[in-house]
Amino acid sequence: MTSLFTPVQAVSVGHPAYSQTLRCVPAAAEIGRRLVRDVLGIWHLDSLADRATLIVTELIANAARHTCCRDIRLIVGRPSATRVRVGVVDREPLGLPTLGTTGADDESGRGLLLIDAIADRWGYDLRGSGRHTWGKEVWAEVRVRGDE
Repeated sequence: MTSLFTPVQAVSVGHPAYSQTLRCVPAAAEIGRRLVRDVLGIWHLDSLADRATLIVTELIANAARHTCCRDIRLIVGRPSATRVRVGVVDREPLGLPTLGTTGADDESGRGLLLIDAIADRWGYDLRGSGRHTWGKEVWAEVRVRGDE
C-alpha cells in the first residue's frame, strides 16, 4: 500500500490525472481524501476540496460495500479545464450504481443521493468491451468556477 505521505507530482501537459490503487475497504477513504486534497492543491483548486473529498469518501464506501473486489483504483483527473473528475474503478461490471430511495430511519443508502446533490454530474463507464467487460468506473465531476 502506498504511504499517505507519497508526494504527488504535477503534470504540465494535456489534461492531467493522478491515480492510486487502494484496498477495497472503507478505511481507504482516508488515503483517497489525502490524494484528492493534494491534487487539488497542486492545481490551485483548494476551494473544491470539501465537495471532492466527500465524493471520494462515498465512492470508496460504495465500492467497499457493493463489490467483492480486493483492490480499487482511485482516479483524480481534469477531463477539461473547467471540470475535475473523481472516479473509482473496480473489477466488478455487474451491480451498476442507481439512485435509490431511503426511508427516514434507514442508516445507509444515501451515498449516491449525496453525490447527486453535490456533484455537477456523475455516472459510470464500463471498462473493457463486449464479452470482455472486466469492470466499471463510477465517477463524479465538479465544475471549476471562474473565481478559482
